[in-house]
Amino acid sequence: MKPFHIRLPATSANLGPGFDAVALALDMHLDIQAQQADVFSISAKGRNVEITSNLQRNLMLAVYEDVLKQAGVTPMPLALQVDNEIPIGKGLGSSASARLAGIALANHFGDLGWNEDSILQKASELEGHPDNAAACWLGGFTVAGGAAKQVRAVSVDPPPNWSAILAIPDQPLSTSIARGILPAMYSRVDAVTNIQNVALLTAAFYQNRADLLTLAMSDCLHQPYRMDVCPLLPILLPMAGSAGILGVALSGAGPSILVLVESSGAEKAIQNIGMCIPIRASVELLTIRLKRRVDYGR
Repeated sequence: MKPFHIRLPATSANLGPGFDAVALALDMHLDIQAQQADVFSISAKGRNVEITSNLQRNLMLAVYEDVLKQAGVTPMPLALQVDNEIPIGKGLGSSASARLAGIALANHFGDLGWNEDSILQKASELEGHPDNAAACWLGGFTVAGGAAKQVRAVSVDPPPNWSAILAIPDQPLSTSIARGILPAMYSRVDAVTNIQNVALLTAAFYQNRADLLTLAMSDCLHQPYRMDVCPLLPILLPMAGSAGILGVALSGAGPSILVLVESSGAEKAIQNIGMCIPIRASVELLTIRLKRRVDYGR
């Protein structure tokens, strides 16, 4: 088997009102190089090495083996080189990137013959929702739906003059905890408000309408309920629409916060954000990854 390489981006999903539907790909990556070996091994660097180098509890390898076993193929041992930039447990799509990497490895080394749509479908099923998987696989600003049956996803290039600032707390947050906080039912008013806002958000990205973002990124369905477990959200959310900040949203299920800005005002916004944060956290400036197929294979 030929060696294999894949490079997958971080994602910021649930983008404001786009719960389980809308996400951005960001220029922060999980890079995997793999080749056939006699036994499994991982050489890891970057963030969370203690997790990415663990052979016994490794999401990517678990998915790789499960996909092959379900296809009736014996998993081939692999020697992996992992370079991870994506913080794990911080709402930046680390699980989606790991699952997609595992599926892509299974497809290559198991010679499954899956096309890219099949890989995305499987990743969405494993994630339980398609937003992170679609943005990770397609790049850009992505709207996706239909994970339970057949994923349909549309990706567009983000406006070139917009940038993303991430405020990433030191402490992680379990997605299961963040989801468990949400109510089982919502009012019609809240549901309609989110439908309106996600329509505006999509239009804003399509037409480079920065003036729409403050309203369009407002949410009624998940952010209000996650304030207590995402300590930066109540601090940074009110900054939307001021100090050069176009919009603010919880990244994924949290605890990281995504701030969208005009690229020309990014440095000033970073200073303002840094002065407001009372807990240990990093503040990072990223470009929004352009729409494209993932770097896949070699």
